[in-house]
Amino acid sequence: MSSLRRQRTGWYFYDWANSAFSTTVVTVFLGPYLASVAKHAIAADGNIHPLGVSMDPGSWYPFMVSLSVLLQVFILPMVGAIADRSSSKRSLLGMLAYGGAIATTLLFFLRVDAGNYLYGGAMFVLANVLFGASIVVYNSFLPELSSDADRDKVSSRGWALGYLGGGLLLLLNLLYFKASNDGIDGLSTSEQLAIRTILASAGIWWATFTIIPLMSLRTLRPHHLVEGHGGQKGGMGAAFKQLWQTFRHMLGYRQTLLFLCAYLLYNDAVQTVLTMASVYGQEELHLGLDTLTTAILMVQFVAIPGSILFERLASRIGTRNAIMTALVCWTFVLVLAYAWVSTETHFYILAALIAVVMGGTQALSRSYFSRMIPDGKEAEYFSVYEISDKGTSWIGPLAFGVALNLTHSYRTAVFSLIIFFIAGMILLQRVKRQ
Repeated sequence: MSSLRRQRTGWYFYDWANSAFSTTVVTVFLGPYLASVAKHAIAADGNIHPLGVSMDPGSWYPFMVSLSVLLQVFILPMVGAIADRSSSKRSLLGMLAYGGAIATTLLFFLRVDAGNYLYGGAMFVLANVLFGASIVVYNSFLPELSSDADRDKVSSRGWALGYLGGGLLLLLNLLYFKASNDGIDGLSTSEQLAIRTILASAGIWWATFTIIPLMSLRTLRPHHLVEGHGGQKGGMGAAFKQLWQTFRHMLGYRQTLLFLCAYLLYNDAVQTVLTMASVYGQEELHLGLDTLTTAILMVQFVAIPGSILFERLASRIGTRNAIMTALVCWTFVLVLAYAWVSTETHFYILAALIAVVMGGTQALSRSYFSRMIPDGKEAEYFSVYEISDKGTSWIGPLAFGVALNLTHSYRTAVFSLIIFFIAGMILLQRVKRQ
C-alpha cells in the first residue's frame, strides 16, 4: 500500500472512531439519562440548583450543550492556530481524541441514585469540546491528503465510513439496550448499568479506533516553522498573533467568507432539522421511542450511499452545483414534512430522504471549503468552519422555537426553516468557485 493511500485509510478511520460519540452519546442516550440523574437531585421546589441557579432538571442537558458550544467558539480557533504551527499535528490529534474518549468513558460513573448530574455535565462538556477540537485538527489533514481533483472523493469516503462506524456501534447498543430494559423511564439498577455501559462503550470505541489514524498519518513540515530553528517561533504568543492575523486576512478572501456565510445559514437549518426530527415525530405524529430510534439508525446507514451518490454527482456537475442540488432537496424535505407526512411510514420515507442529502451536504461542503483555504492556515480556517457548524447552531432552534410559540404547530415550525436554505442558496450561487 502506498504511503498516501495508507494515510488516507488512516484518516478515514478517525471518522469511524469519533462518530460513536455523536450517535450513541449525543443523539440517543445521554440526554434522557442525564435528565433522569438530575431529577433524582431535585429540591423541594421540583428544580435543581447548580451553582445556586434554579432550573428544571430537563433543561440541564441542553444547557450543557450550549455551554460546550460557547467554549468551542473561543477554544477551537486557538487549537487551529496551534495546529498550523505544530510540527507534531498527529500528536495533537491524539491528545485531543484520547482526552475526549477518556471523558466519555468516565460517564460510566454517572449514576441516577447518586444524583451526580454536575459530574455528568462536566464530563460531557469536556468530551464535546475536545471532540470539536479534534475535528479541527482532523479536517486540516484533508488538503494534505488529496489534490483539488479528488478532494470530494476523499471527503465523502471519510463521511461514509463515519456513518458506518457510528451506525454499527449504535446498532449494537440499541440491541443491548432493548434486551436489557423496556425504556428509559423508571430506570431500575440493571437498566442504569446498561446505559452507563453504553455511554462508556462510545469512549472505548473512540479510543480504540483512533490508534489507526495515529499509526498511519504523518505531519508535514508546517508552513510557519522558522527555517533553521527546528521549532515554533514564539510558542503560544505567536499562535495568538497568527490567529488575529488570520481573522484580518480573511477579509481579503471574499469568496471564502461568502461561502462561510452561506454555510452558516444552510448548515444551521440542517442541524436544526436533525435535532428536532425526533421531537417532530414524537409531538406531531405521536410516534413511539422504538420508531424514532430505528429511524435514527436507518439514517446512519442510508447516509453512506448518499455521500457516495453526491460525490459522483459533484464530479459531473461541479461541487457547488451538487451542494445546490442537495439544498433544493432539503427544501423539498421541509415541504413534505409540512404538507404530507402523517404516518409512521411517511416518517421513515422522510428520514431516508434526509439521510441521502445529509451525507452529500456535509461531505461536499467540507471538501469545497478546503479548496478555498490559503496554504498553511488549514487548521485555523477549519476552526472557523467548525464554529460555523456548532457555534451558530442556536439560530435555527431559535427560529423553530419562535415559530412554534406563535403558531403552536410543529409543522409550521419545521417549515419555517426553509428560509435558511433559500438564503443559503442565494449566497452560494454568488460564490464563483465551482
